[in-house]
Amino acid sequence: MARGRIRSKLRLSHLYTFGCLRPNTLEGEEDTPHQIHGPGFSRTVFCNQPHMHKKKPLRYRSNYVSTTRYNLITFFPKSLYEQFHRAANLYFLVAAILSVFPLSPFNKWSMIAPLVFVVGLSMMKEALEDWRRFMQDVKINARKTRVHRNDGVFRYRKWKKVSVGDVVRVEKDEFFPADLLLLSSSYDDGICYVETMNLDGETNLKVKRSLEASLGLDDDESFKNFMAMIRCEDPNPSLYTFVGNLEYKRQTFPLDPSQILLRDSKLRNTTYVYGVVVFTGHDTKVMQNSTKSPSKRSRIERTMDYIIYTLLVLLILISCISSSGFAWETEFHMPKMWYLRPDAPEDLTNPISAVYAGVVHLITALLLYGYLIPISLYVSIEVVKVWQASFINQDLRMYDDESGVPAQARTSNLNEELGQVHTILSDKTGTLTCNQMDFLKCSIAGTSYGVRSSEVELAAAKQMAVDLEEHGEMSSTTTPQSQTKVYGTWDSSRTNELEVESNNPRAPVKGFGFEDNRLMNGNWLRESQPNDVLQFFRVLAICHTAIPELDEETGKYTYEAESPDEASFLAAAREFGFEFCKRTQSSVFIRERFSSSGQIVEREYKVLNLLDFTSKRKRMSVIVRDEEGQILLLCKGADSIIFERLAKNGKKYLGPTTKHLTEYGESGLRTLALAYRKLDEEEYSAWNSEFQKAKTSIGSDRDELLETGADMIEKDLILIGATAVEDKLQKGVPQCIDKLAQAGLKLWVLTGDKMETAINIGFACSLLRQGMRQICITSINQDGGSQDSKRAVKENILSQLTKAVQMVKLEKDPHAAFALIIDGKTLTYTLEDDMKYQFLALAVDCASVICCRVSPKQKALVTRLVKEGTGKTTLAIGDGANDVGMIQEADIGVGISGVEGMQAVMASDFSIAQFRFLERLLVVHGHWCYKRIAQMICYFFYKNIAFGLTLFYFEAFTGFSGQSVYNDYYLLLFNVVLTSLPVIALGVFEQDVSSEICLQFPALYQQGTKNLFFDWSRILGWMCNGVYSSLVIFFLNIGIIYSQAFRETGQTADMDAVGTTMFTCIIWAVNVQIALTMSHFTWIQHVLIWGSIAFWYLFVALYSMMPLSLSGNIYRILDEVLAPAPIYWMATLLVTVTTVLPYVTHIAYQRFLHPMDHHIIQEIKYYKRDVEDARLWTRERTKAREETKIGFTARVDAKIRYLRSKLSKKQSNLSHCSAQDAVSPRSL
Repeated sequence: MARGRIRSKLRLSHLYTFGCLRPNTLEGEEDTPHQIHGPGFSRTVFCNQPHMHKKKPLRYRSNYVSTTRYNLITFFPKSLYEQFHRAANLYFLVAAILSVFPLSPFNKWSMIAPLVFVVGLSMMKEALEDWRRFMQDVKINARKTRVHRNDGVFRYRKWKKVSVGDVVRVEKDEFFPADLLLLSSSYDDGICYVETMNLDGETNLKVKRSLEASLGLDDDESFKNFMAMIRCEDPNPSLYTFVGNLEYKRQTFPLDPSQILLRDSKLRNTTYVYGVVVFTGHDTKVMQNSTKSPSKRSRIERTMDYIIYTLLVLLILISCISSSGFAWETEFHMPKMWYLRPDAPEDLTNPISAVYAGVVHLITALLLYGYLIPISLYVSIEVVKVWQASFINQDLRMYDDESGVPAQARTSNLNEELGQVHTILSDKTGTLTCNQMDFLKCSIAGTSYGVRSSEVELAAAKQMAVDLEEHGEMSSTTTPQSQTKVYGTWDSSRTNELEVESNNPRAPVKGFGFEDNRLMNGNWLRESQPNDVLQFFRVLAICHTAIPELDEETGKYTYEAESPDEASFLAAAREFGFEFCKRTQSSVFIRERFSSSGQIVEREYKVLNLLDFTSKRKRMSVIVRDEEGQILLLCKGADSIIFERLAKNGKKYLGPTTKHLTEYGESGLRTLALAYRKLDEEEYSAWNSEFQKAKTSIGSDRDELLETGADMIEKDLILIGATAVEDKLQKGVPQCIDKLAQAGLKLWVLTGDKMETAINIGFACSLLRQGMRQICITSINQDGGSQDSKRAVKENILSQLTKAVQMVKLEKDPHAAFALIIDGKTLTYTLEDDMKYQFLALAVDCASVICCRVSPKQKALVTRLVKEGTGKTTLAIGDGANDVGMIQEADIGVGISGVEGMQAVMASDFSIAQFRFLERLLVVHGHWCYKRIAQMICYFFYKNIAFGLTLFYFEAFTGFSGQSVYNDYYLLLFNVVLTSLPVIALGVFEQDVSSEICLQFPALYQQGTKNLFFDWSRILGWMCNGVYSSLVIFFLNIGIIYSQAFRETGQTADMDAVGTTMFTCIIWAVNVQIALTMSHFTWIQHVLIWGSIAFWYLFVALYSMMPLSLSGNIYRILDEVLAPAPIYWMATLLVTVTTVLPYVTHIAYQRFLHPMDHHIIQEIKYYKRDVEDARLWTRERTKAREETKIGFTARVDAKIRYLRSKLSKKQSNLSHCSAQDAVSPRSL
């Protein structure tokens, strides 16, 4: 408690020069309030008086947040609209209405019942999925926070009941329930630290500071009589701007973004804060950045609508032919049909009104041929997709043991879309990284330290070993002794080989993954330059803004730092023996241990100035006075910034340090250069005097004066080394990205982080590599907001885009790779209509794209541009509220079940616990689901065309009478029982290859991206197969049965015998066809396929044995009519074989002469050639990789090319030298 009070008294604002602080005003002057007037600035908030906002015009939205697609009122109309948006459902709705009239050839319930069942089942699924979203909303809205009630008492209240004007108290590590105006904090000067990772993806803590006027509101009692008024801007999505005034104690104070705490950001490193609610619910900036939950449909489903339209055209065409034929028959042949009583004709058989009869018959024909349109298709697809989703949910290989979270298909509408993804748009923090930094390596005085390998190095070394073996280089060009050298070329500076484990394992330390005994336990004193090593450690321990906290359990200090990098530096300094233990208002204290004996010396360093880090400066410096009175400037920052500020005598280690930085970058590590400078008392005093004037100045040039002042002192530095920190990627991220790249997918990273951080992560996950050309598109500084200045900025950006496009197109090196890097400010212009497609054209030609400093709205806009501009399937993946927009905008949204809330998961279509599971979700489940659904739909249309056209042929054969050749029960059973279960088995269990093969041959995924199994050529092929089958089934049966005796007694077959025989042939043909289509059989498929055929015979046998009043003309048809007749069995066999013969010929031709990738793999596995010849299998795996320029495989390929070129040069030099020796006088 004592330490907490001491810490709270720190006025941390003194640490910041370039932070969120305003300059001190001169006596008698005040900050000028904002001019709040006009449209967009109408909001008025009465602080601590929420009751004032219960009536219009001050009645604002509640804090209740909903992400559901429907509510009780809108569910039925919106859901029905979605269902009848499908062409088939709309047709059957019309058909169900027409079936009520006497003209229908079927019972009305045979049309209405299937429609109600199909639509009802789909609506129930939609309701269930939306109910899950609702329950997530309930959980969020039920969170509690402390709200001021009255008389200085704060009580817990649910978030959804927080109102505009409420004063709330938020404790450390809690989320802000709404957008708040910061009034005070546990620190004396109103400072607080905020983590905005959920909003912009940044891991660095933001510093917020309250107004000086409200600092006295520092405890609960002080709010007893607090009253104030805020006039500010209306709700808007801009996260980085805020304009308003606070009217308090008869004074008006201007407000800016540094006083605003946004909903879904988290309080860090601060015990508590008080704030007043300004925006609630959907008025908050994070919700303003979100979009309405869209209704998504897969590309296959949209294509299916066009197929339905095609079949509708076919249906109308044959119905018109049928009605025309009926009118012809009525007018010219009906008078000759004595049995129809032409002397007393009915309306539909009157030759005088043939046109009327034809028009009325058109309705009958439309209903009769309706079996061309498969209504059961939608039900079957829904059932199949639910089963597929359950397989995704139950996949143990996508179950995260650490968190206990499985994968979840939150909607089953998009299963097949997973197999057609072209571009992945990913967040960084929490998605690719786990927001943990490990100090891994360092370069001190020109020597590289740290023998432990990064994840990227380990993955690349492993891949290099495989590739070298595949190319035969390990056996042909290198000896066992030289293999170590091959690996060593990956990082030639290393004194040891790549190490996975240390010889002396120690307990893991958070933030510290360094292993090298040369620096541990005081061994650094025996190094050649111990003074430089000492200075290096002191820079780590002193140059920061962190606060130490003693962990009573371990006895070690932990650090609350603004960034994970800073915390890892302090952890490293502590482990090296330089422990930062205390901070006061003007000093930092370091416990220094110089030897393994453990002797500790506590030293005080007085902090004179701190020049904090900004994205513009890219460096941080602290000026301190040590115990000897020496003034030191300690600096750390980006190498490019530090190197240009070095003194002539400070470049002693520049060469080796630069080399080490390059190697660290190639290993995917984040690097900073460290330097220092000794200052004279006079020089410092003169500089400090000028700098303090700049800090207290008032005017628009204050920031420029501060920058100039910092530049004056941050010069003539002496380089002492560099750090290499591993931004800990989530487990398996490099391997996953590499596999996705081999599958032909493109990956964009959209992050709110700084450009430097984004580039470092690009190297870490192998989206960037050494040798890849980086195209950085940035905007020039804009002076003012005039149209001319904006036009100049746009022209500059357009010029950069044009030059970059030309550079990419003119590149002749086939192995050249380009990476596009762009920031959010520039994106604001490039996403405008007159420039966005040029930006997209450049981005598409680049191997990787990284967008940094982007807002949630920009993430959604970029996703929309890629989706609409390329016309390809996009997938967005993220874990925070700032990713909701792009997750909803993409064709497929995937949420990471992270530790920072469930907003992304709530808005997603699929959720996984780790990014690495995306590999299996797409490459395995996506591939399977796409092929299953595509084959299933094609087969469905095939069987319905084969069945439905036989009705048309028979009607034409019988004079367009409108008579069905099949019994009504046959028609009902065809789609519901006899052919539905095998097709469901195809959609649920089919596998062209196993999951292991999918992962070993990632290029198989391109079958879905290229849509090889559901393009129009394949669809029309299946339709033609259906037409052919219908012709064979009808005319071959008629040819066999029509003109000869059917029984031994000489009797011919009647209509029911012909119809039952034809139907038997259909059942056999379509089930044998689906058996030939399948590649993977289990007992389930066998039972369902052959069981459907057996069920047909069982049904006919039982139905025909029923009393005559029930069975009608079908009475005893199987056992007395069909079974005894050999012609029935011969016709069934002949028709079935003839029907499937073209398909068998086609697949035989394709497999022998033009096999697809999976055909070759199936053959290799079937004949077990992968076991007999492992080299063949490895070679086939290598061929099955899509050519890629990202991922560690691309990095390894580049390294192998380098080694080969180096070897060839060496051999050419040797041969040249040999030739010279051969002709030299000495050799003679």
